[in-house]
Order: sequence, then structure tokens, then C-alpha cells
Amino acid sequence: MIKSSAILTKNALWMWGFILLKFIIQYFLIHPAFDLHRDEYLHLDLGKHLAWGYTSVPPLTAWISYIIGLLGNGLFWVKFFPALFGALTMLTVWKITEELQGSLYARILAATAVTFSVLFRINTLYQPNSVDFLCWTLLYYTLIKYLNSGRPQWLYALALVFAIGFLNKYSITFLVIALLPAIMLTGHRKLLLHKHFLLALLLALLLISPNLYWQYEHDFPVFAHMEELKRTQLVNVNRLDFLKDQLFYFFPAIYVLLAGMLALLVHKGFATYRVIFYSTFFTLLLFVYFQAKSYYAIGLYPVYMAFGAVFLDRLLKQRWGTYVKALALVLPPLFFFLTIRLIYPIDPPETMVKNQALYRKYGLLRWEDGKDHQLPQDFADMLGWKELAEKVDLAYAGIPEKEHVLIICDNYGQAGAINYYTKHKKVAAVSFNADYKYWFDLSKEITTVITVKSAHNEDPNNEEEHSLFERVTFKGKVENSYAREKGTNIHLLEKPKTSINAFIVKNME
Repeated sequence: MIKSSAILTKNALWMWGFILLKFIIQYFLIHPAFDLHRDEYLHLDLGKHLAWGYTSVPPLTAWISYIIGLLGNGLFWVKFFPALFGALTMLTVWKITEELQGSLYARILAATAVTFSVLFRINTLYQPNSVDFLCWTLLYYTLIKYLNSGRPQWLYALALVFAIGFLNKYSITFLVIALLPAIMLTGHRKLLLHKHFLLALLLALLLISPNLYWQYEHDFPVFAHMEELKRTQLVNVNRLDFLKDQLFYFFPAIYVLLAGMLALLVHKGFATYRVIFYSTFFTLLLFVYFQAKSYYAIGLYPVYMAFGAVFLDRLLKQRWGTYVKALALVLPPLFFFLTIRLIYPIDPPETMVKNQALYRKYGLLRWEDGKDHQLPQDFADMLGWKELAEKVDLAYAGIPEKEHVLIICDNYGQAGAINYYTKHKKVAAVSFNADYKYWFDLSKEITTVITVKSAHNEDPNNEEEHSLFERVTFKGKVENSYAREKGTNIHLLEKPKTSINAFIVKNME
């Protein structure tokens, strides 16, 4: 009894140690010179407009943003939640390894492989991806629990996980669709007609139905959003690059990942779980066909760290010794720290530009427009936002009738950043881009407009808007040479010649 209790304590100490390590490292991966990422500002603004759906994402992100707002909307909490979801992903892999009867060493190896991986990068940003990959991993965990126990409550748990994942990001649907042919290829095909499976499916549909109804009420904006992504971003996605990228996300522990795949394919002890391998295959096929971004598939791989760790542990016990097992644990963190400056913005932009050749060598300077730039796109998207908000604040401060002011931006990043950093909370910046088009306050006649236009806008001088006002004053521009928003200009438009509200309503149609 004492021995059992000691083992339990040892397991718990290691598990909590990994969770603590995850949080500590996570807070030191972004240099203070960087602001939040453009997507983070939109996601935070969703929390101010709670609904069952949005143009860009399902509603779960908004609910989390609402909680962050209640906590003060500070940087600590913005970074806390993605770190938390990353830690929970690691914890789920730990529990999967436990479910597979893995030793303490196997659990530590699996946790190490997941922790020191691309998930550190994913969990630096407040985006739906952190919850997405957690839900993919949890879905596999609930499936494994059902396969091991046959208890129907795990089917309902699987349905709940899918519903949460769906309400966070629709991409989990690809995994569930891929599971259907995967189940058909195995001895589990009877499951598809099981009473509790059908009831669990009904539960999942019930849980996601408010969002489906919202989509119906708004003419399914998700499809328009997907079409825009396909036109502006996915058009430059190379299918071969998609497949090559899959090898790098967990490259520091690629041997654990490959061991997990091999174990599912050939090891008799893991034959029950072969459905997981088939689902991975079919999910990748779907992503390749739809020309998806390569990172969409990251959620497929954490579960393999559990299988790979258990398989390697058993193999190493039979043939090799302690030194090889120790090396397997050391390689992921070693690789992480050797490549940290390449993958994470821990240096100021000036230093990163000096090392530009290194980033170019690995294709990290290529943006979604297919061209090379000074910094990786994600890092350039984390610069210039405070500067923009400060200059808009200066323009806004001199306006006497502030209740009749409209701040209108080119894109959601600009609008969200202004709303996050501004010292003037009485008016919110909006845009015809993303969900901001639903948030215009036209209850009062607009008499003054501040426009924020990107340098690459087809009409950077705002000629159409300027013609509606008697007085137009240039108020500044973003001068940060490393920012993606470099050159974004700000104008103050006063004394309208016609109804600005009517002009806005016309542009919304």
C-alpha cells in the first residue's frame, strides 16, 4: 500500500512538473517589442458581442474572451488560456499513455515529446487552434476509453468533445468524417449501428444546433469565409508542401511519432486501436484534397506520442539500455533550445532582420502572398499595433462631439488593435471586414469619421470617402518598418456633405 501510494505521488509530481514547466516557458517565448497578433485582437473583441456564431469562427472563442474581459483583458490572461489548453493537451496525452498501461518512463517520454513540439508555438497565440488540437486529442482519448471498456458513457463523452471542438473550430468535422471509413475498415464497424452511438450522435447535433441555426439565419457565412480563404490564402498552398510540413511539427521527437504509427500498424497488442491510424490517413486525404493549410492537421499527432512512448519503452527494455532511453528524453528539449530563435520571436525585430538569411533558408520569410519579406508573416503581424492605436487616439482626442464619431478601418486587425489599446472606450473601431460589419453603431448621425487605411489598399487616399466631407486632415501613419501594417494611414474627416449613415448602410448591402 505504501509502495502504491509512493508511485502515485511520483506520477503526480512528474505530471504537475510538466504542467508547471509548460506555463513557465510559455511566458518567455515572445520578446516585449512585439504586440499581440492581429487575429488575437479580433478574438478578444468577439467577447464584447456574445452570439451563437460569427463570420470568422464559431462561438466558443467569444465565450473565453468574455471571461478574459472579466479578468481585466490583460496580457497575462490573454496568454494564460492558450498555455492552459496546451497544458491540458499534454495532460491528455499523459492519460492516454496511462490508459495504454505505459510505465512512468513512457508517460514522461510522451509528455516530453508533446511539450517540446510545435504546440509551444501554437500556444503562444490566443487563437482557436489551441482548443482545436486539445479537442482532437481528447476525442481520441474518449475513443480509446470506449474501445478499452465498452462503456457507453465514453461515446457520450466523445460526442461532448466533438461538440465543444465544433463550437470552437469547424475543422474537427474532418476528423469525425474520416473516422467513419476508418471504423468500417476495422472490427468496430458494428459500432455505427449501436444504440448508444446513435444517441451520442443525436446529443452532438443537439449541442451544436444553436450554432447551425445561427449559420442558417445569417445565410451560412462560414461558406463565404471559406471561399475568401480559398481565394486569398489557400490559393498559394502547395499540396506537396502540406505533406512535407507534417514531418516537421513534431520533428524533435519524430522517432516517437513514427514508433507510434508503426505500433498501430504491426503490433498485435495495439490492433484494437488501428482505427486511429486509418482515421489519420483519411483526414490527411481530405486536407490534401481541399488544399488546407498544413497546420490544420497538427491535432492528429499528439495521440501517437502515447503509443510511440509505450512501444519504445517496451522495445528498449528488450534490446537496449538506460543510455538510449535517456537520449530519447533529452533530444526534444535539446532541439527546442537549439532552434528557439528560429521559431519563436524571442529577439527584437532588428536582430531577426540581421539573421534574415537563416529564415530565408527555411522558407520562413514567405508570406501567404507567395513572396519573401523582412520577417516571418506571423511576427510582422505582431508589430505596429500600439503605434496605430496611439495615433488614432491623438486624432480622436481633439474631436469635440465624440458621441458622433466613427472609426472605420480596412481590416479586423486594425479595428481590434485600436479597441484593445485605446484609452478612449466610448467609441469602438469597426470595419467592413470579418465580424465588425455587424457591429456598426448607427443609432446617432455620424458627423466625424477617422479612417484607417492600409498602404496596399487600392485607394489608399480614400478618395470616395474624402469627397463626402468638406475637411480632410492627415493624422499620421504606421512607421514601424518591420510591421505588416507599415504605411497604414490615418485621416480625420469632418463636416459631411451628405448623410454618412446612409452611405454606410449602402456599403453594407
